Amino acid sequence: MATSARFRAAYAEHRRAEGRGSGGAAELLALPYLRSGPFARQWAVRARSYEAFIRLVVSPAIARVAPRPLAVLDLGAGNGWLSYRLSRLGCRAVALDWRSDAVDGLGAARGYGSESGAPFTSVVASFDAIPTGRRFDVAVFNAAIHYAVSLDQVIAAATRVVVSGGQLVILDSPFYERDADGARMVEAKHARALREWGPDAPDLVNLPAIEYLTRERLDRASRRLGLSWRRHRVRYPLWYRLRPLVAALKRERRPSRFDLWETQVP
Repeated sequence: MATSARFRAAYAEHRRAEGRGSGGAAELLALPYLRSGPFARQWAVRARSYEAFIRLVVSPAIARVAPRPLAVLDLGAGNGWLSYRLSRLGCRAVALDWRSDAVDGLGAARGYGSESGAPFTSVVASFDAIPTGRRFDVAVFNAAIHYAVSLDQVIAAATRVVVSGGQLVILDSPFYERDADGARMVEAKHARALREWGPDAPDLVNLPAIEYLTRERLDRASRRLGLSWRRHRVRYPLWYRLRPLVAALKRERRPSRFDLWETQVP
């Protein structure tokens, strides 16, 4: 628990130093369509993931459960941008994140609200404390499952809150074809952190998170739950799709892909 608390504090400070959340309410309302600034390219990728999520999962699910609102659990919600977008589509969204800071944690979600608050429910909790009970039609890991310490436990916890026939979705977490490439990414990331991130670096790299996914890892963690994951390839910007070619020319490890991964809960 102490390691997790130090990580959260260090992570919020690191994100603040990077300039995350500095655009205020205007930036919040624009996400994921951030057109300028140092993070515009990152959000250009996430915008494509979001559009695929709406097209492939949310819109069909809204039609399936009508006339009641679709219930969505946004896991690793950050500042709540996805929950806000879902609420605008008429969904009943719950944003869960273990960070409450106002940088780009749930504390920043106040920027979406009026005097009555943001149009979705916020829950400050870890994946280990996901609310129990089959009350959601969709649970989506929102650029977050790679922070899990135990993939088996996190997927099992999410499965328990989704109705039979509902869906689990993974968005914007790094997938590798080969485990060796993921391990090399983690090694390089930790080395760079210790070299460049200052006194908070040890707390940022000491959390024993899984860091990345492979199909084998995901299948192994899901098999006993009866889950069969499907990968939906997302058409990302050209520069992103060219990364494997660039890496090959430079004789570097193959980069990760995000894409959308989805499974139906028995």
